[in-house]
Amino acid sequence: MGDETDREEGQIVEKDEKGRFLPGNSGFGGRPKGARNKLGEQFIIDLYADWQKHGVDTLARVRNEKPDQYLKVVASILPKDLNVNINQMDDLTDDQLIQRIRSLDSAIRPFVDAQGASDVVGGTGSETAH
Repeated sequence: MGDETDREEGQIVEKDEKGRFLPGNSGFGGRPKGARNKLGEQFIIDLYADWQKHGVDTLARVRNEKPDQYLKVVASILPKDLNVNINQMDDLTDDQLIQRIRSLDSAIRPFVDAQGASDVVGGTGSETAH
């Protein structure tokens, strides 16, 4: 094939041995500029219009009838590199962390004491496991 040329509309198009256009030879015909974009844009417009009419009802039906497909859709729209590190204590000072621990200890102490295991959580050292 080498320097094979195609003649269309009075022009010469040079291609390499694999039939690919050589630099500077874009070929003839093809889609008009923006044609693919118009199709994609129209699809999105139509999809959005359908969503406006049926979206919420369809979601509820799929969630109830096909939960696996529902989860697949949810997963497909999540970012691929989702960082789910939700640590609200990163910005706390040491004093604030100590206060948070004491607050949690006070909140759970009644439950721990009721089970007779007060030495497990936040013990003062005077309690010992038996």
